[in-house]
Amino acid sequence: MKRSEVNAVIKQFEALLDQYKFRIPPYLSFTPEEWAEKGHEWDEVRDNALGWDITDYGEGDFEHKGLALITLRNGNVKDPKYTKVYAEKIMMSMPGQVSPMHFHWNKMEDIIVRGGGTAVFHLYNADPETEEKLDTPVLVCRDGRRYYVPAGEPIELNEGESLTFYPYTYHEYYIKEDSVPTLVGEVSMCNDDNTDNRFFAPLGRFPKIEEDESAYRLLCNEYPAAKED
Repeated sequence: MKRSEVNAVIKQFEALLDQYKFRIPPYLSFTPEEWAEKGHEWDEVRDNALGWDITDYGEGDFEHKGLALITLRNGNVKDPKYTKVYAEKIMMSMPGQVSPMHFHWNKMEDIIVRGGGTAVFHLYNADPETEEKLDTPVLVCRDGRRYYVPAGEPIELNEGESLTFYPYTYHEYYIKEDSVPTLVGEVSMCNDDNTDNRFFAPLGRFPKIEEDESAYRLLCNEYPAAKED
């Protein structure tokens, strides 16, 4: 992705957050120059990859397969200094844009449509040994209601609705093409996206960025080291 595309996505995300009055912490407005002056008091943000996150899954087609998200809070499965056992994210998904099929080995999570359009989910059970998708009925946990659906059957969520995903549940979602930009929330156990995402088809994580203009905001994998006193 070009840096200009990343900047445009973040600005659109900020506007969508404002539209739905979803307020975010002040550090998400720091400029790259401000981050260069920040000391160790901001290590929790750096160490736990909190902040802006844009992915095209290494496919180079963000419009159709991609996700813009903010990790607002998280612990750290590798560093006992950070003892939070939970995480929260807010995501922006565009009409026709797919968040591809994956499951988590450890994390349980709720995915919530916070505002906007209709999200369509497809769920499958994963074989615990082979990790292949199974053609078996899938338990749906939906806002206090528990029921089964055939594997892969579309499940539509509107504003305020949510699904709970347990480990080894493959899930994929997209926003209907005739819908509108949508805020999607995630409340989950502490997680590490680098070690606990099992995509059905192998995919990348962070995009390779072509620097065609200055960064508007730094992504969560771009923070400079803490400024020493």
